[in-house]
Amino acid sequence: MEKQMFCFQCEQTAGCSGCTGKAGVCGKTADTAGLQDELTGALIGLARACANNERKETTDRIIIEGLFTTVTNVAFDDESIRAMINKVNAEKRKIVPDCAACTSRCGTTDNYDMNRMWNANEDIRSLKSLILFGIRGMAAYAYHAMVLGYKEQEVNDFFYKALFVLAEDWGMEELLPVVMEVGKVNLSCMALLDKANTETFGTPAPVTVPLKVEKGPFIVVTGHDLYDLKLLLQQTEGKGINIYTHGEMLPAHAYPELKKYPHLKGNFGTAWQNQQKEFDNIPAPILYTTNCLMPPKASYKDRVFTTEMVSFPEVIHIDDEKDFTPVIEKALELGGYAEDTQFTGINGGTEVMTGFAHGTVLGVADKVIEAVKSGDIRHFFLVGGCDGARKGRNYYTDFVKQTPDDTIILTLACGKYRFNDLDLGTIGGLPRIMDMGQCNDAYSAIKVAVALAEAFNCSVNELPLSMILSWYEQKAVCILLTLLHLGIKDIRLGPTLPAFISPNVLNYLAENYNIAPVTTPEEDLKTILG
Repeated sequence: MEKQMFCFQCEQTAGCSGCTGKAGVCGKTADTAGLQDELTGALIGLARACANNERKETTDRIIIEGLFTTVTNVAFDDESIRAMINKVNAEKRKIVPDCAACTSRCGTTDNYDMNRMWNANEDIRSLKSLILFGIRGMAAYAYHAMVLGYKEQEVNDFFYKALFVLAEDWGMEELLPVVMEVGKVNLSCMALLDKANTETFGTPAPVTVPLKVEKGPFIVVTGHDLYDLKLLLQQTEGKGINIYTHGEMLPAHAYPELKKYPHLKGNFGTAWQNQQKEFDNIPAPILYTTNCLMPPKASYKDRVFTTEMVSFPEVIHIDDEKDFTPVIEKALELGGYAEDTQFTGINGGTEVMTGFAHGTVLGVADKVIEAVKSGDIRHFFLVGGCDGARKGRNYYTDFVKQTPDDTIILTLACGKYRFNDLDLGTIGGLPRIMDMGQCNDAYSAIKVAVALAEAFNCSVNELPLSMILSWYEQKAVCILLTLLHLGIKDIRLGPTLPAFISPNVLNYLAENYNIAPVTTPEEDLKTILG
C-alpha cells in the first residue's frame, strides 16, 4: 500500500484541512512527513526520559535542533532527518541506559506514536497541535540565540514540559493553561534572541536598502540566521563578491556590525514563496540558513547551498565548520550579472526601508506621543506575519494602500514584502511604513505597544492600535500565543484560520480574545476606524 501522509501544520495545507496524499503542498513527501513524525515521537520519548533523570550537557541542544528540524520548509532530506532521530535516541540511551534492556517494561520513556495525537478527539488534537507547533516555532528562536551563546533556562525547561504533556491523556481544561504558557515562555525566548542579536550585532537603525544588483559575482543569503551572514561576510571580504539578502534576512542591513561590511550591498527578490520564480537561472549561488527552503527547480538547484538544520537531497550542505568556500567558488564561477541590474518589489518600488526596531521607535517616542496627542497620528496598524502563496494575500497590500494618511503601518516578518516597497509618505518626519524586522521582532512591536500604553496611562487594548496578522507556519503560532498571553484582543488573522484549530477552540478564542478572520480591507478599516 502506498504510504500516505498527514500534516496540517502550515497555512497552505491542502483543501484548508490537511495534506494527506503522497506529498504535501510544501513539497515534502509522505516518507519525509513520516520521518518528521518519528523524530517528534523520539523527542517526546527523550523529554519523558528526562522527567526523573538528569539531562546531559548536550540534551538541551538536541531537543532544540530536533524541534527546529520539523518546522515547515526546513528539512526535505530523509537521511538528515534519520541522522537526527538516531542522535535523539542515542541521547536517550545515555540518560536511561537500562530502559532498553529492562525485562519489566513500563513504557514511560518509549518514543511516542504521533498517530495517537493525530487521531485523537479534534479538540484535544487542536490544543496539542497549538502546543507542538508553538514550541517548534519557539525552538527556531532559541536556536538562533543558542548559536550566539545565549540561552534561558526557563525556555529550555519548558520544551521538556510541553513535549511531556503531548503524550498525556489530558482534557481541554488541563491543556489550555499549557497552550497559554507557550505564549508566556515564547515572550522570554523572543526577549532572549533580541538581546543576543543586539549585543552581538548592535542596535538596529533605519536604513534604505536598494533592490539593484551590481555587476559582478554575488551571493544571495536567505533565512533568518544573522550569524551565518556575518561569517559569510567575513569569508568574502576582499574577494570581489557582493552579498545580497533575501526574504527575512532583509533586516540584517540595519545592524551596525553587519552593515559595516561594504560588500553587503542590498536585497534581492521578495518573500520566500516567490523564490522558485526569482531564483530561476540566477547567475549566483543561494545560501539557505534556516526555514524558507522550497524544493529548488533544476534551473538553479546546482547553485543551492544549505547550512544549519536546512537540508535537501543532492544539495551541498555547509557543516558546522562553516567553511563557505564552495559557495564562494560557485559565485566566482557564475560571475553574476554583466551589468548593474535593477529589480523591484511586488509593487514596483526600487528600494525598501528597515531598522525600525524598538530601540529606534522608542528613541523618538516623544515625537510619536506628541503626534498622537495633536491628532497627526490617528491610528497604528501592525500589519505583518508570515507570508504565503495562498489566494487572498493581496488583502494585505490593499489594506495598507487604503489606510488613511494619518495612520502608521508597523510591520515585520516576510509578510511586509506585500507592501514594503510602497511610498506612503511621512508623518512628522516618520515614514508611514516602519519595518520592525524579522518575525521574532514581534518582540519589538510588543515593547513599543507596552511603552505607549504606559505613556498614555492605559492598557494596550485601549491604544489606537490594531493587529492585522498573516500566518503561515509555526513561528506565527508561538507569536499569536504570546499576544494572547499578554491579553491582547481584537486580532484579525488571515487569510484563513489555521486548519488545526477546531470549532470549539476557535469559539474559545473568539469569545475570550475576539480573534476573527480578515474580511475585506474596506470592511475591516470601517470597523476599526468607524
